[in-house]
Amino acid sequence: MSGYIHFTDEQKRRANSVDLVDFLRRQGEQLTRAGREWRWKRYDSVTVRGNQWFRHSRKEGGLAIDFVQEFYDLSFPEAVTLLLGGEGGVEWNHFAKSAPPRKTFALPKASKDMRRVYAYLIKQRFIEREAITHFAKEKMLYESCELSKDKSKEYHNAVFVGCDEKGVPKHAHKRGIYTMGVGYRGNVEGSDPRYSFHYIGTGDTLHVFEAPVDLLSYITLHPEDWRRNSYVSLDGVAEHAMLHQLALNPHLKKVALCLDHDEAGIEAAGRLTEILREHGYTRVLVLLPEYKDWNECLKARNGVMPIPAQEHPKLELLTEVCGVLREVCASINSAINPHDLLLEHYDKLKPLMANGKVAQGKESAMTEHLQMMGAGALLAAQRQYRQMEQPVTTEGLIGKLRDSYRPHQDRGRLRSRADDLWLGMTSLNLQINTVGIRGPEDKQNPIDSYLRLALDCVKTQIFIYVETQSQLQKQVETAANFNMTM
Repeated sequence: MSGYIHFTDEQKRRANSVDLVDFLRRQGEQLTRAGREWRWKRYDSVTVRGNQWFRHSRKEGGLAIDFVQEFYDLSFPEAVTLLLGGEGGVEWNHFAKSAPPRKTFALPKASKDMRRVYAYLIKQRFIEREAITHFAKEKMLYESCELSKDKSKEYHNAVFVGCDEKGVPKHAHKRGIYTMGVGYRGNVEGSDPRYSFHYIGTGDTLHVFEAPVDLLSYITLHPEDWRRNSYVSLDGVAEHAMLHQLALNPHLKKVALCLDHDEAGIEAAGRLTEILREHGYTRVLVLLPEYKDWNECLKARNGVMPIPAQEHPKLELLTEVCGVLREVCASINSAINPHDLLLEHYDKLKPLMANGKVAQGKESAMTEHLQMMGAGALLAAQRQYRQMEQPVTTEGLIGKLRDSYRPHQDRGRLRSRADDLWLGMTSLNLQINTVGIRGPEDKQNPIDSYLRLALDCVKTQIFIYVETQSQLQKQVETAANFNMTM
């Protein structure tokens, strides 16, 4: 651990924002298109899109840093260094020398009419005809007619067009309109991601969606004075189109994030909120649909069984972990020095995390030490507050901890979490051993460090639970496959 490299929050954010498709191609890896995503040929259960990855066989995923840690077996500092391009600090996705040239953008050939698109959007998606007609008249929505490579078949798609400030098309998103199987979704090659499908009104709020159909569904659900509002589709969860429209339209002061009500959407809302605040937008509202997305809400209103919303599993685990933490804090004798308790259990935890794996049979012991460490950190912070004559309850500190948890920031394997705990303990010991603490700011520093350490303990407990469940699931699947071959 003595070789630990410190990275600023900005460096970590930049490393985590690296485009994984670009990164993998530079490693000589082969990728195949799979709808909105790319499938990695070497690990065919892994798909990537932008800076996000997902391993379908284990139902786990994340951002660029933990991708490199997981598949290239690097430590956290090594992963960040690689993604930032070494000491020069040049990110992989900005290394233009070997980047492939952008293809010339051209709109797909239009069909002679839009009857299939109208039928699909009205009958299958329940979108209001008036909204469809508005965008069709503005030449922002039409039906394409394209031939297959062997010219034996015609393909028809709904095309959602994004234009620049002069009204010139710069982006097109195609959505399959056939009802059998999984519909095609993808952007036309050469599309500029800043100009995805959008509408700008005179009001001060920009509504942000993952896909054009969600945007039209929201308008159908909330038709009151809809033309006064502004809307943008991200065609995923990248921030480029949102930030570009905000920059072009200074009258937009508020942002409503209307993403999917599932794990990916919840994480994206948290990440986009942070990005917006970095750009000076503090009036950010997260609007979660009642069901999985806004079109599922429309389906429910029209008597079709909708796909239910999916809460974030880590947020559900957070409630459970904090409940246990509350009980552990209450059980600790007030005569015990909480910092000593913290040190004692950290010394016992270190060897259990040394090899970077959750060892089978050691999960309970690791969790117990983390619970005691978290409780010790909270009670130590509480003691510091009392010394500053600012008494706070344990319940208040646990509430503060819960509010500071961000699932989109809870990334990395066990090795990086061990690094975080080590760094937290090292920082604390330096602060506690520093002589001559004078100002209230200096007294606040250990409190902040204790609370960060408590949060790291909670994150590691959540990771252990998720990892243990994943291993059990793999064992069940392996046993089932073995029985099938008998």
